[in-house]
Amino acid sequence: MKKIIASLQPIGRALMLPIAVLPVAALLLRVGQPDLLDIAAIAAAGDAIFSNLGLLFAIGVAVGLARENHGAAGLASVVGYLVATKGAEVLIGVPPEVTANVAEGLKELAAAAFREKELAKLSVPAGLLSGLIAGVLYNRFSDIRLPSYLAFFGGRRFVPIASGCAGIVLALCFGFGWPVLERGMDVGSQTVLESESLGLFAYGVLNRVLIVTGLHHILNNIAWFLLGDYNGVTGDLKRFFAGDPSAGAFMSGFFPMMMFGLPAACLAMYHTAQPEKRKAVGGMLFSMALTSFLTGVTEPIEFSFMFLAPMLYAIHAVLTGIAMVGMQALGVHLGFGFSAGLFDYILNYSQATRPLMLIPVGLGYFALYYGLFRYFILRFDLRTLGREIEEGAPVPETAGSVPALNWIGALGGAENLRAVEACTTRLRLVVLDPARLDERRLKSLGARGVLNIGEGGIQVVVGPIADQLASDIRAQMRTPTTNVQSHGSMDHQASKSQPANVSTESIAAVRRALGGKQNIREIRELGSRLCVKVTDPASVDEDALGATVRAVARPSAADVHLIVGPDANGWSAAFAAYSSS
Repeated sequence: MKKIIASLQPIGRALMLPIAVLPVAALLLRVGQPDLLDIAAIAAAGDAIFSNLGLLFAIGVAVGLARENHGAAGLASVVGYLVATKGAEVLIGVPPEVTANVAEGLKELAAAAFREKELAKLSVPAGLLSGLIAGVLYNRFSDIRLPSYLAFFGGRRFVPIASGCAGIVLALCFGFGWPVLERGMDVGSQTVLESESLGLFAYGVLNRVLIVTGLHHILNNIAWFLLGDYNGVTGDLKRFFAGDPSAGAFMSGFFPMMMFGLPAACLAMYHTAQPEKRKAVGGMLFSMALTSFLTGVTEPIEFSFMFLAPMLYAIHAVLTGIAMVGMQALGVHLGFGFSAGLFDYILNYSQATRPLMLIPVGLGYFALYYGLFRYFILRFDLRTLGREIEEGAPVPETAGSVPALNWIGALGGAENLRAVEACTTRLRLVVLDPARLDERRLKSLGARGVLNIGEGGIQVVVGPIADQLASDIRAQMRTPTTNVQSHGSMDHQASKSQPANVSTESIAAVRRALGGKQNIREIRELGSRLCVKVTDPASVDEDALGATVRAVARPSAADVHLIVGPDANGWSAAFAAYSSS
């Protein structure tokens, strides 16, 4: 199960990049409407983003999946997307009734309009598939070497070519299989929408449960961009902004939970904290509650009790499902471009159905959350914030003000980090040894929670500054002087002998593990490591390398970094001497 979750992690992370543009689209679309600024150009600019979501998803997912988030993958996804959609457009059959009563000279226009409308339903799925294919192709073929007469098309230039070929296959599948695909999408959408209370409750509960793994983004994409059909526009979110009065079922229930419920949970945790700790945790709880109320960003709150008090999180998930059902039963249809916070509520108020009902429902949810959280915390002595067993636990600092070097040290040192990415509120890491993380130190730096998802995958919840923090960490790791170690790894590092006089046997073992002399394209020294470029990444034996050097990092498939310590110069010289002997 952990392997499945780990394999889906990059997809969940990649989906956040295109979703990040939705607040801008929603803002422009609403501000330009007649009931606000009444500026058609601004409304058209916002609509342009929603109309091209498939293309944005293709680029965002591809870049998010690609090693180093390389833009070449984004270009490849555009090629694949255009080939797939335009190819499918030609192949989609037009039913006779579409052009039956149309004048002879206008039949081609009617057929083209039909195909364009049908393809609009396909936009987001085609974008997702194009992005996934381009990202995978980049990671697999960005280092490919072709014969000399085709060398120009090797490496990264090969990826758009391969993506275009894959796009042809997609075009054939979409074009010839369109009747079946359309029917399947319609039946699936109707089944979910007609399940009403059961479907909404299951969605609300699963949405909160999957936050633990970050896979809720995949669930949200199905509900917000694929379900339902309103004049050719699909998805609960897109239909809401297109004026569908029935849209909003998969968004409305989040408002009472995010704006009222979780802030009430923070108040309950504050009131049940030990008196001497209330001042210490009060500021943090207030900050998290205000963030949830204004913006709908809830993960900092949820991770503050998710692992300390799983019982409360189960209650929270069930209450979210009930909110989904309750708001739909009351006929309340609210929507958002980013999340269910005050900003989106005010911005989209005039487009909502019965928006004032949120106030009594929200106040009821405030009382319900506060009462349940306070009761269960005291009744079962749950160790929420301010009630921890550890005495003298450090008070978290503001994560954004902590230097990246401190985070690197708490994460086990630069040599322990194989990949550093981020989504909305969490760092998504791949580490060599999860045991080298200092969770106590991470929480003192401002982390709200640490989640080990297996296969070296680690998530650290830090709040909305996650993306900037990930960038700072990556920038610091690129600095040659960075050689930060975790406290827990000092003995481990010291236990390995300093290679002042590197043995011939060690060099020979490393070269064999790298795939032999013929597989080594380049070796250069960088700080405490040797940076090796290889021809065939599959020939590298990481386990054998790890038995000889301190640690191994793989920034990309063809790049192998050997962490050897302060005498990297000695290793480099030994390699040169061995190669020339």
